[in-house]
Amino acid sequence: QVQLVESGGGLVQPGGSLRLSCAASGSIFSIYTMGWYRQAPGKQRELVAVTTDGGSTNYTDSVKGRFTISRDNARNSVYLQMNSLKPEDTAVYYCNANVRRSRFGLTRDYWGQGTQVTVSS
Repeated sequence: QVQLVESGGGLVQPGGSLRLSCAASGSIFSIYTMGWYRQAPGKQRELVAVTTDGGSTNYTDSVKGRFTISRDNARNSVYLQMNSLKPEDTAVYYCNANVRRSRFGLTRDYWGQGTQVTVSS
């Protein structure tokens, strides 16, 4: 099995910063993409940022220039540095990893339990 454990959420004032961390553990051969999604109350889960094992990154338009995703392949970890936070960034943030558990196995998506980010004065 594969587990993703997130940390770093919390309450921050508008304009503030937070850094989310996610570590994958368990039966892992390789990880292709790692990313962050978020879900606000009453809304669908949306992609925030994603990075590949080769270092490519992609961001949703609303966070470009404010959020930075990074990855430590040796630690099977992904991070999201969030700056200039806005109230509309308030959501539960979920870590996602596309994992291959054996050399010739198929990849599969795994999810963390979610961490709450609240931006409010």
